[in-house]
Amino acid sequence: MARIITADAQLVDIEVEALRTDAIQSFVKQETLVVELETDDGRRGTGYSYTIGTGGRAVLSMLREHLLGQVIGEDADSVEQVWHRLFASTRATAVGAVTSLALAAVDTAMWDLRCQGAGLPLWQAAGGFRRSVPVYDTEGGWLHLDAPTLVEGAVESKKRGLRGVKVKIGKPSGGEDVARLQAVRDAVGSDFPIMVDANQSLTGAEAIRRARLLEPLDLEWIEEPVPADDLGGHVRLARSTSIPVAVGESMYSVSQFREYLAAGAAGIVQVDVARIGGITPWLKVAHLAEAFNVAVCPHFLMELHVSLAAAVPNGRYVEYIPQLRAVTRTELEICDGEAVAPDTVGLGIDWDRDALENGRVA
Repeated sequence: MARIITADAQLVDIEVEALRTDAIQSFVKQETLVVELETDDGRRGTGYSYTIGTGGRAVLSMLREHLLGQVIGEDADSVEQVWHRLFASTRATAVGAVTSLALAAVDTAMWDLRCQGAGLPLWQAAGGFRRSVPVYDTEGGWLHLDAPTLVEGAVESKKRGLRGVKVKIGKPSGGEDVARLQAVRDAVGSDFPIMVDANQSLTGAEAIRRARLLEPLDLEWIEEPVPADDLGGHVRLARSTSIPVAVGESMYSVSQFREYLAAGAAGIVQVDVARIGGITPWLKVAHLAEAFNVAVCPHFLMELHVSLAAAVPNGRYVEYIPQLRAVTRTELEICDGEAVAPDTVGLGIDWDRDALENGRVA
């Protein structure tokens, strides 16, 4: 039995590769929480989570002052036990973003150790359903881009063989959203998937109205149309439209997903490893969604989510938003429109240690 003998965390700032805007915010930078765990048998596990510009030091404080000391001496392969022990110790701040982000950084490092101990890549250790998953592009669909630029990006994504594009919506008028999307649909054809994302910017009534305007465009899904804690609004929208409703990136517990799925409010589940608290609860959400016959299309973190989406039967898409290129030596492999899960032992992320050190701010 291998025991954890050291645990450390750092905060690394990674600048965004392109201007990223949606209906409520801009992606300022990726505050990246990196956790390193070492064991007495020589394993070194690296895990991470993130924010898009604020709160990173609060998460770092949670890690350093409360969580990391508790993992010293723990069995490196007892992932479930460690996760539950850490979660139980954070009852005063759970369920919430800071706690979940901190737990995720530790849990992903634990899974890295576990995979190393088993001699397996993550996609196999977590389930091993298949090696690759279709990938769609978000990077060309930000809200500040005009219609010609959206069209150019969508056409280029289709030429590259990607399996769809996501376009941000939430303009002041529904007509403007429709015009932008119609231009993209005309350019890519009727059989190319288009997803839309409102980033929680609409009221329940406006979401229903706007979905009706968008239905003729045959969209793959409408994402986060109303605030993530508005379960009733999602239920009413799901009952009123033929467009699948996608939710999950702003949910922080398995029980929240259970409530949405049981109410018929989630047609697509977009669980995010960092925001749900790690790989351990991510897999629970994925299997829960499978029980409801709902696909999983995880939010962001493509370098990690490719392995998890490949691990489960209902993993349907990986979202293409490159953000780790500045601190890794290799990039996500894409072949024939599918993201390929790394076959190296562990999480499969080839960290550039010098780059991480250069970006460290705390």
